[in-house]
Amino acid sequence: MPRIQRETRIDAPRERVFDLARHVEAHVATMPDEEAVAGTGLLGPGDRVTFRAPQFGVPFELAAEVVGFDRPRRFRDVQRSGVFGSLSHEHTFEEVEGGTLMRDDVRFSMPFGPLGRLGAPVARWRLRRLVDYHAKALKRLAEGENWRRYLDD
Repeated sequence: MPRIQRETRIDAPRERVFDLARHVEAHVATMPDEEAVAGTGLLGPGDRVTFRAPQFGVPFELAAEVVGFDRPRRFRDVQRSGVFGSLSHEHTFEEVEGGTLMRDDVRFSMPFGPLGRLGAPVARWRLRRLVDYHAKALKRLAEGENWRRYLDD
């Protein structure tokens, strides 16, 4: 199963970073050309959200559910419907001196068996770019003042 891992050092409190990472509108603000078509606000255990975004010019939807939750340490969401055979995204947040170490661990499989696996390198490349983009944008959001648009002090 292909896997993408990333660590991002963020100079902001762990609770803020955790809550921004699970906030639907903050997520949309930190992703290119993405919109939420179902779900709003802070996600918690059992909550579902559906995002729509074009990939290579084709609109795709992905519905996910939060299945693991331990605020402010970790949460995990899994695809319930979408373009992948399966997709799981584990988000962890560790307090470090002066901030937070955010870790993303994404595992996915392709649909359509052996034929679908031919597309895995392209999917991995695209997912890595999206995870990297989101992590950098979330870092800017959490370290600046705009996080107040989404969270109370």
